[in-house]
Amino acid sequence: MSVQSASSTPPPPVPHGAAPRGPAASDDRPPRGTATGSAGRRRRPGRSQAARGWAYAAPTAVFVLVLFVFPVLLVGQMSASDWPLLAGNRGVNFPDNFGDAVDNRFFWDSVVFTVKYTVIATVLLIGLGLGFALLVQESSRWKSFLRTSILVPSALGLASASLLFYALYSPQVGPVSPLLERLGIVDEPVSFLGSPEGALWSTVFLIVWRFAGFYMLLLMVGLQGIPHEVYEAARMDGANRWQTFGRVTLPLLRPSLALCTIMCVTGSLLAFDQFYILTKGGPDNSTITVVQLIYNIAFQGQNDLGVAAALSIIVLAALVLINVAQVRGMRAPEEK
Repeated sequence: MSVQSASSTPPPPVPHGAAPRGPAASDDRPPRGTATGSAGRRRRPGRSQAARGWAYAAPTAVFVLVLFVFPVLLVGQMSASDWPLLAGNRGVNFPDNFGDAVDNRFFWDSVVFTVKYTVIATVLLIGLGLGFALLVQESSRWKSFLRTSILVPSALGLASASLLFYALYSPQVGPVSPLLERLGIVDEPVSFLGSPEGALWSTVFLIVWRFAGFYMLLLMVGLQGIPHEVYEAARMDGANRWQTFGRVTLPLLRPSLALCTIMCVTGSLLAFDQFYILTKGGPDNSTITVVQLIYNIAFQGQNDLGVAAALSIIVLAALVLINVAQVRGMRAPEEK
């Protein structure tokens, strides 16, 4: 009886987390060298994937190096050197180039005009782009026609559009001035580009016509990304259209607005084509932008690449500071 009871006694329980003892535990162990072999086999796909990733990124890296990094380094060297247009590098001239760039008689006038143009163009483009996006989003019957008609000017190049408007604004061959005379609005041919204010607003009209559809497209994508459940919840809470727009649409559209604002401000600060084709900086040098001043210093008048490069470095630093301020200012309150 004692032998049977001893043999029927169950084995003691194994504590939680402890490895079982005996032959059963040894049977479950993997053979030696298996872990090492699997780790060795895993490293090879990882290295091949990394090499493949570098291969995919190599064309973009070369593109950035050749067309951005190297030119910036070259401009930095020019800004610190005495570098006439036709004579080449004559040695270090570090502080004088920046002083000459700031002391240029058109420097502050070009800065003031560029900032003025940037503010006007940004407000009009963002406002009209958002208005067109809301109109296209709400409209159902004429949606396709409105989208196409507003977006078509964006397919035209800026230089081509500037040449087109230069012909339209011409009092001799353009159709706008004779049409205004026939309607009795004016008594004599109108020179749209003959006065500082007329040249500014004529150029602004060209830019709005050319880029309003582009910003409409960007903001329309942002509007389509807002869930409909949010608007339904706002309606259930009793919010009207203006309350929904101010408390739902604008906060959720913040990333798209930030992108559009940064692109618009940067493009306006670097404006060159439209003013060079339409006004050549006139009348009386009243529409010279900062980039056009860089062009004039480098290739017209002074023919000094060193001073032009110094002014380019100043513009680049200002753009970086402005973009950083815009990114921080457009962040959501919880992100700050």
